[in-house]
Amino acid sequence: MILGFARRWSLISYLIAVILTLPLLAIIVQAAVPGEAIFAHLLDTVLPTYIFNTLALMLCVCIGAVVLALPAAWCIARCDFPGRQLFQWALLLPLAMPAYVVAYVYTDLLDYAGPIQRGIRAVFGWQSPQDYYFPDVRTLMGAAVMLALVLFPYIYLLARTAFMEQSSSLQHAARVMGCSPWQSFWRLSLPMARPALAVGASLVAMETAADFATVSYFSVPTLTTAVYDTWLGYGSLSAAAKLSAIMLLVIFCMIGSERFARRKQKLFQKQAELNERDRYPLSAPKAWLATFYCAGLLLLAFLLPFGVLVSYAWQYFEVSWNHEFLQYSINSLYIALLVALLTAVIAIVLMFVRRCSPRRSDLLPSRLASTGYALPGTVLAIGILVPLTYMDFTINDIYAYFDRQGPGLVLSGSIFALIFAFSIRFVAIAIGSVESSYKRISPTLDMASITMGLRPNALLRKVHLPLLRKGIFAGVLLVFIECMKELPAALLLRPVGFENLATYVFQFVSDEQLEHGALAAIVIVLVGFIPLIYLNRSLEHNT
Repeated sequence: MILGFARRWSLISYLIAVILTLPLLAIIVQAAVPGEAIFAHLLDTVLPTYIFNTLALMLCVCIGAVVLALPAAWCIARCDFPGRQLFQWALLLPLAMPAYVVAYVYTDLLDYAGPIQRGIRAVFGWQSPQDYYFPDVRTLMGAAVMLALVLFPYIYLLARTAFMEQSSSLQHAARVMGCSPWQSFWRLSLPMARPALAVGASLVAMETAADFATVSYFSVPTLTTAVYDTWLGYGSLSAAAKLSAIMLLVIFCMIGSERFARRKQKLFQKQAELNERDRYPLSAPKAWLATFYCAGLLLLAFLLPFGVLVSYAWQYFEVSWNHEFLQYSINSLYIALLVALLTAVIAIVLMFVRRCSPRRSDLLPSRLASTGYALPGTVLAIGILVPLTYMDFTINDIYAYFDRQGPGLVLSGSIFALIFAFSIRFVAIAIGSVESSYKRISPTLDMASITMGLRPNALLRKVHLPLLRKGIFAGVLLVFIECMKELPAALLLRPVGFENLATYVFQFVSDEQLEHGALAAIVIVLVGFIPLIYLNRSLEHNT
């Protein structure tokens, strides 16, 4: 700790925290305004359906993601089978694939006019849908399957790490007591991995609640689509804010219940490095079954959709490679890079204050700033529109008071709103990355620097920043990728005539013309490979 820590650093951190929590406060204040006719109409008609669909979708996706991820995580962490080294990182690749792209590809394959149903009719001689039954893809369950295919790596990664970090001595003891690999998994490893599974399921649930494109494409009404339709369809910011408040209540209740369920859970174990001798040697049939399972999961979740995208891009390259594609790519890169650098600066300031301030109250700004990641994109957009619109009207009123022409929507109608939203949404990622790096810096180094007469500014510049380079780079990289993929906030906040790759691809998906946007989708996916490769290299040091 730095005694006599400069008050200006503390004030700056609180100012940043207030700015980053402004949308959340705006939603709460706007939602408290007395109801209007539109919200009352929604409450009496479709709002219960929105809430039920949202909760049902979250539950189904979580169950599906756990069912898909657990076998792969256990086999890769604790068993030896052909292809294990490949699958341990390849099963992370579905995270790079936008869920709405996967939904389009499978809808195209499984619809009545798709190749699969055409093949079935050709083989059996059926002529119409009345001759056979085939499940409808565009349903709530269909959306749940699509989202589970894309989001299961969250649970896979956390569960695999938990299984790898479990003490080998416990596994050896289970073997001595005669436990089979299945009994060892069910009685020992799975209960010990429950905290990791709970965290992974919470992440999956939040991502599901925040999804807009997939449920919109499948015409499944949820709270996310309700917020979007209420604002753009009815033009009611107040009703949209009330729906956003309900959505926030659902998310915070989910997070709170997860933490409450684990409030008395404590796990202490001696971690040991896992080596090849600690893995269960599976018999040939079981080993190949594990290989086929992981290969099938990778095929369905990533290889097949990506292969279809490559095929589309090859066939329609001349149509896709145009001025719009290049301009929207530049827009995406520009916004993503600017937000990544801005969030890195914010994270450095907040974590520097958190580390060095002797006041416990200075821990609060970094925690408040991280709450933005829990806000779905549509909710965040409404929370930003409320204060920015008020500021725009205030600015124009001041100009009118002096009989001058106002600048118009200088804040809410420009890319400032987009940058502001992305910064609030993803600053938690940068904070987490910098915090992780700070934990590796010994406090004695700070004490030695203070003894040598370094003031806070010099300590940050000469000592901390050189040691934080890897963490800062990782945070910048992860925020950059998330900005490239973010869709709901971009749809609501982008200025008139402004598009990025995510909105560009979604327009083609909505028009059933993904073929023309396949090249842009491939760019988003390929950019998403970068953090996954970086993450896998980090994990390999712990394998």
